[in-house]
Amino acid sequence: MTGEKTVEQYIEEQRFAIMSNPECSNSHYNLATALLGLRKFDEAEEELKEAIRCSPNFAEAYVQLGGICLQRGDIDGCLAYNQQSVKVRAGFAEGFGNIGFVQLQKGNVEEAIAALEKAIKYNSRFIQAYTTLANAYLFNGEPEKSIETGLKALEIDQDFAVAHNNLAIAYLEKGDFEKAAHHCDRARQLGYEVAPEIVREIEGRSNS
Repeated sequence: MTGEKTVEQYIEEQRFAIMSNPECSNSHYNLATALLGLRKFDEAEEELKEAIRCSPNFAEAYVQLGGICLQRGDIDGCLAYNQQSVKVRAGFAEGFGNIGFVQLQKGNVEEAIAALEKAIKYNSRFIQAYTTLANAYLFNGEPEKSIETGLKALEIDQDFAVAHNNLAIAYLEKGDFEKAAHHCDRARQLGYEVAPEIVREIEGRSNS
């Protein structure tokens, strides 16, 4: 309850700042992120659009609008906003990462790989982009590239469960059942729900 009250106080502060200076894009953006925290998506959307009106190159605001679209199941809207984010700011890793994620959801694997490779080029510590890229390589029938990318993700955070899951699948495809079992076990230890058919196949191979 205390946390919620603090958020409400923060929202009031941002509203007051906007009253004092309606053209401050940061105040509109800050208000929007607080509203998103309360899941007030319609109000947040209006504030993000105001932030962009005040500052048309506000790449983060486009990304947040994309996130609202995703909440509503509008995957094409999400893609369009993230494409706009990288248009207004060259080399914006987060935008490219989101484009890659959405393209993969849409089944456009080559487009996903191209965007995700840009995301990690612009931010070499972007762990979510590495894991999504590893997944995209798997979809594209490139387990070796998937393994290489997954291991890079683990260099950033060795306890990133999704990376272990992807590595388990990639090593399984390569026929390295020992490594597949290791990464499968690690993903499960970290709380990741590995697909039951993957677990069964690894256990079956390990016991044979």
